[in-house]
Amino acid sequence: MPRILITGGAGFLGSHLCDLFLREGFDVVCMDNFLTSSGENISHIRSDAFHFLKHDVTEYIHLAGPLDYILHFASPASPADYLRYPIQTLKVGSLGTHKALGLAREKNARFLLASTSEVYGDPLVHPQPETYAGNVETTCLRGVYDEAKRFGEAITMAYHRHHGLDTRIVRIFNTYGTRMRLDDGRALPNFIRQALLGEPMTVYGDGKQTRSFCYVTDLIKGIYDLLMSDEVLPVNIGNPEEITVLEAAEIVRKMTGSKSEILFEELPQNDPKVRQPDVRKATEVLGWKPGIGLEAGLKLCLPYFEQAVGTSEPAAVAAAS
Repeated sequence: MPRILITGGAGFLGSHLCDLFLREGFDVVCMDNFLTSSGENISHIRSDAFHFLKHDVTEYIHLAGPLDYILHFASPASPADYLRYPIQTLKVGSLGTHKALGLAREKNARFLLASTSEVYGDPLVHPQPETYAGNVETTCLRGVYDEAKRFGEAITMAYHRHHGLDTRIVRIFNTYGTRMRLDDGRALPNFIRQALLGEPMTVYGDGKQTRSFCYVTDLIKGIYDLLMSDEVLPVNIGNPEEITVLEAAEIVRKMTGSKSEILFEELPQNDPKVRQPDVRKATEVLGWKPGIGLEAGLKLCLPYFEQAVGTSEPAAVAAAS
């Protein structure tokens, strides 16, 4: 039975990865300190092959026994989180990645880094291919996350080149689905929560900035395919279907039956104007492409958000009451 460590394993993506690797017959070690995650995300798991360790990965990591794979997903991942925890975000991207790489070297384990589309910053190239170096401002508020991930990529490649460590890097674009927090701070969970509660739906700027939303199961499959491939350079995983933020809000409002109004507010500092992955490399190298569009994905996860909000009533009824 292969053994895998997933740091940040109680988070949104980490918990789905735990599920996937248990289904694939792995012995799964989930590590988390619950800074921005929740034990509820893994409370459903009932398996002798699942083991949880509460630990801060910025501290020395000791794990007895052999280890075949490490997925390093520990990090605040939404603007609300990394602006609330800027120092912790920088530490987990630097010290945490260093500690996880050290463990991978000790165990001779294959290491996969969860990077992000944010390494491209506010891009001047569109859509964004892996060869684009990015347009990132180091001293802006979002820089704590952008630079933590860029450093994580650099040290991962250094361990690969200098120590011969077997490494992978996935650049994750906007993803949504079950187990996202209602207060996550990202566009889709914000829109869904506000629509279900009949509150004004907050759109920043004029809403013409674009995003591309990938359903969580598509993303998780892409990560698995990358881990099992021979590709060591970064690979974009995301859905290339690009829409404006305002269009996304209107789709959510329509699908929830909400009567919420759209409320426009000032655009946050350094908010990217466009975001769309070039996934040709993933398709050519991994044979991967997303299969779930936005409306289909929302249908899959709306029951989860309705339960999280605490109402199974249609939003239009709730708003009128």
